Amino acid sequence: MHVEPITCLRPQREYAQEFCALPYDVFTYESARAYIESHPRTFLAIDRPDATFEADDIPQGETLYQRAQKILRDRQLDKTLTIDETPCVYLYEQTHGDHKQLGVMAAVSVDDYIDGTIRQHERTLINKEQDRVNHIKGIRAQTGPVFLAYPDSLAVDMIISAAKMADPLYDFVSEDGVRQRVWRIARPSAIEAICLAFSSIDAAYIADGHHRAAAAVAIAKERRAEGRVNDPAEAFLAVLFPESQLQILAYDRVVADTCGLGTDELVRAVRDAGFAVEGPLDDIEIDSRHTFGMFVGGSWYRLTLEGDPDALDVALLQDKVLAPVLGIEDPRSDARIDFVGGVTPAELAAVTPQAGVSFALFPTSMEELVSISDAGGIMPPKSTWFDPKLLSGFALRRIW
Repeated sequence: MHVEPITCLRPQREYAQEFCALPYDVFTYESARAYIESHPRTFLAIDRPDATFEADDIPQGETLYQRAQKILRDRQLDKTLTIDETPCVYLYEQTHGDHKQLGVMAAVSVDDYIDGTIRQHERTLINKEQDRVNHIKGIRAQTGPVFLAYPDSLAVDMIISAAKMADPLYDFVSEDGVRQRVWRIARPSAIEAICLAFSSIDAAYIADGHHRAAAAVAIAKERRAEGRVNDPAEAFLAVLFPESQLQILAYDRVVADTCGLGTDELVRAVRDAGFAVEGPLDDIEIDSRHTFGMFVGGSWYRLTLEGDPDALDVALLQDKVLAPVLGIEDPRSDARIDFVGGVTPAELAAVTPQAGVSFALFPTSMEELVSISDAGGIMPPKSTWFDPKLLSGFALRRIW
């Protein structure tokens, strides 16, 4: 695959902790607005300009993205951001408890996405993709990086380990308790070695950021049609991590109601769908594939399914319960379903509506993601919750 250095806008060291923020799509409007109010310099105000308006006064179209452009300009004027014109790659390390992951922040090729070298496992929604297209055009830059996984490479590991011997450019603990460290690599020989090492990698997999990637590719295609050559839009911002370092947590489902079924009726319907059901239980632990927790009526039920050993748990739940029993035909658009990632069963129970039902799942594995992506398959939406989440705002890559 093709990896290249970037020039960028980036935060001054003293403002990085306040400026960098979790991805725009992990926030609701309400939580984004509250975060922006308590963090006046935050990148989230640029990433989610809708949350800078009152709920009944959010503009549509170009005006919304002009607000993002103005806030970006303000962050340059108040010296929160600096322009770094030196082509660099950055090393990005996250440490959360015993878990550590070290990746390379750089630009990757649009052609690698088009030809399948960069592989997807999730469909994009037209409206969300268009929002990111409009956002990139509005601020004239790529912002939140696409989170990519690549097969472990000893050559890449050795080069990265040698490159991070210097003091980091950024080093702070974010509000979610994750230590964030970034190294700036500007020496041409080190950059060349990193890019050369990645040229031997046959494939990379989108872990998070399908809409950001699709939007960047859409803009590149527009600009190709205009006859542009040597265009910076021919690549997009990404962070690449080795597969073995990544941690996937469960992505649970919360349904607002039980489709008119009482608890006993719902339990019978689940049994009729082929599940063995144990319960009611006071609590539950999901410790193996094809085992689910169902919280309804104030109690847990353990659901176990014998069947296709290769089937994804998220697909089994969708096909056997959510669609036929609860009427959730399209989880991407049905307002009755919500998705909660990285929580304990107790936390999931606490957010379950009194009239609703929740399902705790076993995490999808990296091996399952790779296998499905390699086969050109698509997972159900919200199949993977990678933890920790990457922060956005360390680098804003201008393409105009």
